[in-house]
Amino acid sequence: MNSADFHHKTFVFLLLLVSAGLIIILLPFYGAVFWGVILSILFTPLYRRLLVTTRNRKNLAALGTLSACIIIVIVPVIIIASSLVHEGTMLFQKIKTGQINPALYTQQILDATPAPVHRILERVGLSDVQSFQEKLSQLAMEGSQLLATKALSIGQNTFQFVVGFAVMLYLMFFLLRDGSSLSIRVKQAIPLSAEHKRHLFNKFTTVIRATVKGNILVAITQGALGGLIFWILGIQAALLWAVIMAFLSLLPAVGASLIWAPVAVYFLATGAIWQGVILIAFGVFVIGLVDNILRPILVGKDTKLPDYVVLISTLGGMAVFGLNGFVIGPLIAALFITMWDIFSTARPLDRG
Repeated sequence: MNSADFHHKTFVFLLLLVSAGLIIILLPFYGAVFWGVILSILFTPLYRRLLVTTRNRKNLAALGTLSACIIIVIVPVIIIASSLVHEGTMLFQKIKTGQINPALYTQQILDATPAPVHRILERVGLSDVQSFQEKLSQLAMEGSQLLATKALSIGQNTFQFVVGFAVMLYLMFFLLRDGSSLSIRVKQAIPLSAEHKRHLFNKFTTVIRATVKGNILVAITQGALGGLIFWILGIQAALLWAVIMAFLSLLPAVGASLIWAPVAVYFLATGAIWQGVILIAFGVFVIGLVDNILRPILVGKDTKLPDYVVLISTLGGMAVFGLNGFVIGPLIAALFITMWDIFSTARPLDRG
C-alpha cells in the first residue's frame, strides 16, 4: 500500500468516524432536526417569493417565512393538541365514573347478534359480559393513568420541548437563508454524475413535498369530515375521534374506517338503523372517496409510487420511526426505486 492510498483510506475512516459522532450528538434532537429540514423544504417556494419582494434581503425573507410557518402550521397544531388533551381527559373521566359504559354497549351488540354468531362468540369466550366489563374497566383505568402520566411527563419535559422547538426554528431559519449554498456543497461532495445528482435531489424534494402536503391535507380533510358526521350523529368526543381519524388517515386505504366502521356496526346492531346507514354511506362515499381521489393526485402522482408501495412503506416507516415514518418510509422507498432505476439504465458513473 503506497503512502497516498494509505492517507486516503485514513481520511475516509476519520470522515466516517466524525460523521457517526455528529449523528450521535444530534440524536437527542432528531425530531427537531428532521422537521426543521422538512419545513424548510416545504416553505422554500414562499421564501423565494419573499426574497424577490424584499429585494434579495435574505434575513428578512427567512424571518418572514418563519413567521408564516408559525402562524400557518405551529399555532393551529398547538391549539388542536391542547383541545385534544382536554377532550381526551374528559372522555376517560366519563368512562371512569360510569357516565359512559362500554360494557353496556357491548351487551347491546351481543343481544342483537344472531344465534349462530352468538354461539361462536361463546366458544371463543367473548360472550362473557361480566369478564369483558372488568377488562374494559381496567383498560379505562389504565388509559386514564396513562393520560395523566403523559400529561405530567409533558409538564416535566417542558424545557426539553422548548429547546427542541427552538432548535427546529433556528435550523429552519438558516436552512431557508443558506439552503441553496448548502445544497450546492452537498451535491459537490456526492461522487455521482451531475445528471444523477440532479435527479436524486429532485426526487428527494418532490417526495417530501408530495408526501407531507398530500398526506396532511388528506388527513385533515378526512378527520374534519369524520368529526363532522360524528357531531351530527351526536357521538360524544367528536373532536377526539376526528383527530384520531386524521392520524389513522396517514395509513392509505384503511385509515379512518378503523374508527367509523365499528361505530356504524354498533348503530346497526342496537337498532339505530338510519344512523348506521348514514354513517356507512358517508364513510364510504365521502370519507373514502377523499382517500381514493385526493391521495393518488397529491401523493402518488408526484412521487410516482404505486399505491401498495405507499401503503407498505408508510406502515413500515411508522413502525420503525414513529409518526415521522409517514414521511421517511415513502421517501426511502422512492429513493430506493430511483437508485435502482439509475443503476439498471445508466452507464458507468463518473464523478460530476
